[in-house]
Amino acid sequence: MKTYKGIFILLLLLLVFGLAGCGDEKTVTNVGKLHFENPLKIPQLLEPTIGNDGTKHFTLTMQSGTTEFLPGKMADTWGINGSYLGPTIKASRGDKVAFDVVNHLDVASTIHWHGMKLPAVMDGGPHQMIEAGETWSPNWTIDQPAATDWYHPHVHGKTAQHVYRGLAGLFLIDDKDSKKLPSDYGVDDIPLIVQDKLFTSDGQLSEKDDTTFGTLGNEILVNGTYDPFLKVTASQVRFRLLNASNARAYHFGFTDGRSFQLVANDAGLLQKPVTLNRVMLSPGERAEMVVTFKPGEETILRSYSEGSGIENGEFDLLKIVAASKLTASTPVAGQLSTVPPIEVPKDARVRQFKMTMESMINDKKMKMNRIDEVVPAGTREIWEIDNFGWSHNFHIHDAAFQVLDINGKKPPEYERGRKDTVFIPNGSTVRLAVEFGNYPDPSHPLMYHCHILRHEDDGMMGQFLLVEPGTESQVSTQLPKNNHEYQHTNHH
Repeated sequence: MKTYKGIFILLLLLLVFGLAGCGDEKTVTNVGKLHFENPLKIPQLLEPTIGNDGTKHFTLTMQSGTTEFLPGKMADTWGINGSYLGPTIKASRGDKVAFDVVNHLDVASTIHWHGMKLPAVMDGGPHQMIEAGETWSPNWTIDQPAATDWYHPHVHGKTAQHVYRGLAGLFLIDDKDSKKLPSDYGVDDIPLIVQDKLFTSDGQLSEKDDTTFGTLGNEILVNGTYDPFLKVTASQVRFRLLNASNARAYHFGFTDGRSFQLVANDAGLLQKPVTLNRVMLSPGERAEMVVTFKPGEETILRSYSEGSGIENGEFDLLKIVAASKLTASTPVAGQLSTVPPIEVPKDARVRQFKMTMESMINDKKMKMNRIDEVVPAGTREIWEIDNFGWSHNFHIHDAAFQVLDINGKKPPEYERGRKDTVFIPNGSTVRLAVEFGNYPDPSHPLMYHCHILRHEDDGMMGQFLLVEPGTESQVSTQLPKNNHEYQHTNHH
């Protein structure tokens, strides 16, 4: 009987997989429907107060509100210091930063600093819940290369909902290398937070998540702006792309076929710029590109459809219009990053992870009180991830990595920079050289997970501890169940 049941489940999965992943599904598109009537909103730079010791203090307030996305229609939304999305935080390597994260929502949430190397207790994962009405006050010293990072909730079982409703923002880190690039925020250094949405007929956000991947929208917001245009005034513009969608992947390019210089991946600058005309980002991934403009030019930033599932969709994102006179920009340097590549020792530990259709990693779903891996702080390891079902990606907290190979082949040149999130198509094996943060803590875990948020919420996540090297065998792999912060479970 069990055999027949197993065969039935397998056939059912294959049927569903075929329906969700077939190449002949109708392409979702907005091409030809937009008029590019709305000026692109640029998230405000959040000004810190400076303490006597030089610490930069920021306040972030999670709150509910209403936002007009579609003309004349108001949507109920969540935001940070506003009704939708949050301000941009900017700091430099070596800065001490401190936050008051205030929860004015009527539910518990968190703020996770995606891409940041920091002590686990400051990470803002599912163990650092902020109850309604409470304030969380993390602080740390920025000690990593320049990068376009971001912040968003990380509530176990509810991350997709909290991010979709609008809780997200950028966290930019500068260093001496990054300042060689266009750096006048909002002028020649433009953030682009790209999200797909479903709207009801009255302009509300629909949270329908009836696909294998959760919510896949048919409309696009950039920085919370629907139908946007941008006027540029410099001959070279740096665009910081963030895929902040719950599930959709984007293949970014321009409708006039122009090329651009890719200068950074998720976790830092490339060693040297790479000339491209397309770049793909899955949820949580970032990229920085520098684009050259001539006076009076117009082009549209578009995402091109490259397959099925999360890659099925062709969307106009943003019309860009160059002014009749442009400020001359300094050409991009041939050498960008002075940070050495991540290299692992010959005897590096190799860890293997299997991702499957059932939203499991290594045949297990996430449990809040179970530690899955114990890692020496500051170490470098090889992580090998095999994907046996659906499209997935993989994000590691408090770490940066470089892709060693994809299905045994070196990654394309533009994917060889520092990253913290990587796309892993169905049937693929990716090997990563991982560099971990150096903040040992035997009692507060960090996460690794699929950043397709429905999958993460459904349990496609594991936990690891960073500990003093040599103490790995002395650490408990069970966390106390009676502790308040471990009571939150998956309510998806």
